[in-house]
Amino acid sequence: MLTNTSQNQRAITLLAVGHACVDVYQGAVAALVPFFVAERAYTYAAASGIVLAASLLSSVAQPLFGAVTDRRPLPWLLPVSTIVGGLGIALSGLGDSYALTLLFVAVSGIGVAAYHPESARIARVASRGGHTAMSWFSLGGNLGFAFSPALVALVVGFGGLTMSPLLLLPALAGSVLCLPALRLVRREQDAAPGAKHSAQALTSAVDDRRSFLRLTLGVICRSVVFIGLSTFISFHMAQSTGWGPTAGTAALVVLYLGGAVGTVLGGRLAERWDRVTVVSRSYLLTVVAVAGVVLVPGPTGYLFVALASAGLYVPFSLQVTLAQDYLPNRVGTAGGITLGLTVSVGGIAAPGIGLLADATSLRTALIPLIAMPALSWLAFRGLPEPAAAIGPARTTPVELPSEKVE
Repeated sequence: MLTNTSQNQRAITLLAVGHACVDVYQGAVAALVPFFVAERAYTYAAASGIVLAASLLSSVAQPLFGAVTDRRPLPWLLPVSTIVGGLGIALSGLGDSYALTLLFVAVSGIGVAAYHPESARIARVASRGGHTAMSWFSLGGNLGFAFSPALVALVVGFGGLTMSPLLLLPALAGSVLCLPALRLVRREQDAAPGAKHSAQALTSAVDDRRSFLRLTLGVICRSVVFIGLSTFISFHMAQSTGWGPTAGTAALVVLYLGGAVGTVLGGRLAERWDRVTVVSRSYLLTVVAVAGVVLVPGPTGYLFVALASAGLYVPFSLQVTLAQDYLPNRVGTAGGITLGLTVSVGGIAAPGIGLLADATSLRTALIPLIAMPALSWLAFRGLPEPAAAIGPARTTPVELPSEKVE
């Protein structure tokens, strides 16, 4: 028989793998852009419009889904939203209509938006608010990001955009993995002392909205630089090295894999120092790293891509737990804004970068990204380290429909 600790670990592992299956589709949007350019002759601005379509609805919808799940837990959203996210990307390569392509990637963005607030809330329950466990959950999403360029290259690179329906397979796997994870979390919570009184305990906590707002501003700046690099790093490194499209795909993989390392490192560092300090110093390092990516030519750029990725991802899971501790009465909203907004709202700036690149050069268009981590550092500077509102007695119970998961 599994102990509560073993159940928690297994639940976090399943949730992390499911998170990877969902975030494949966030990474897939940027990975598909070069193929849209090659097969459909899109300009930089048109290609970045696809990123905007996936990001705009997602960034708006995620706080709404978070607010809904704060009022009533909806665990069934995990398998359903996973399928929706995968279906949009799977259909995006079919036909030549730009409008339909925008529609399909927007549908995928809505699916991703529905997934993150509820999954972050459930992961918080399973991890009992632990920084390391939450970093493993976040790592799953980052690995999905990291492997999405390879998956897209394998499927679309060999068969063209008409093979995109095969990209639905991770969504099918992720939706199945959600069910045992939800069952394990429910069992652990039912067995936890005081679980029935957790909602009443939660309402006694006080929300720190001012700190949460500052954190959100920092998250938005982080998102702009990350999505900007995700969208254009493949083109930039291909030009910088002169090695062609292969160099661009390699840069995208480095960007995402470096994020996986940064996420785990962030959880470890937070066990030694407070989260605000770790996040602030990471953004200072990222300023130098992004400058190197944009301004240093040749293969050395890959080193700066890796450093920028790690610097951007060390704060990733820490921002989620900070946000949830700033808004202990609205953990769904906090998770929806931080876990989802970090990889969506930056897409709103992508068309502006594309237009500037079309008018000048890609390197010139990327220079403003250097300032974004500095703005994030300013937003986090001086933020208080909240008292952690962690544990079964401080988390909203997971309401699971027994007929679906038992």
